[in-house]
Amino acid sequence: MNKKHRVSIHVWHLEMTSRPDFSQRPATDYELRKVDEPQPELNRYLYATVGAPWMWYMRLEWTWQQWHDFLSRPGVETWVAFRGASPIGYFELEKQPGGAAEIAYFGLLPQYVGRGYGRSMLEDTIEKAWDLAENRIWLHTCTLDHDNALPNYLARGFRVFREEDFEDDIPVGPLQPWPGAARY
Repeated sequence: MNKKHRVSIHVWHLEMTSRPDFSQRPATDYELRKVDEPQPELNRYLYATVGAPWMWYMRLEWTWQQWHDFLSRPGVETWVAFRGASPIGYFELEKQPGGAAEIAYFGLLPQYVGRGYGRSMLEDTIEKAWDLAENRIWLHTCTLDHDNALPNYLARGFRVFREEDFEDDIPVGPLQPWPGAARY
């Protein structure tokens, strides 16, 4: 992996404790599909591609087995949004004890950022998370994410329940799904 440097990161932990009504939203031009079988290669591709601009580094060193073990856990779901045959984004959900569900990852492929998909995909994500949850869905975002991430979460009804700061060694960017792939 790339050389690393130490950075300060601010994290917002957000939650929603009642299901919102998104029934009046406009139709989307993508199709949402749930991945039926654990596919470490697919999830790693989505994680690396979606996360590269935002320095998603924590899972990049996972082995195939680590990906498989995580994806095979009961209550873990991967959903992919397709426009035609092209993926535009994805999210991972994890059902948790006590009636909660976590939105573990959510994002768009770089070429679809800024094209109006963030709001509708997040609303789809929230609806699917509530299908798993009984009383709470939650997620976290941080200063490494897109500038619109926190405002989008807050506008959809999440509220901040905790904030924290920490330092970590992250790769010197930009990250790329593989060498030479960066076009953003």
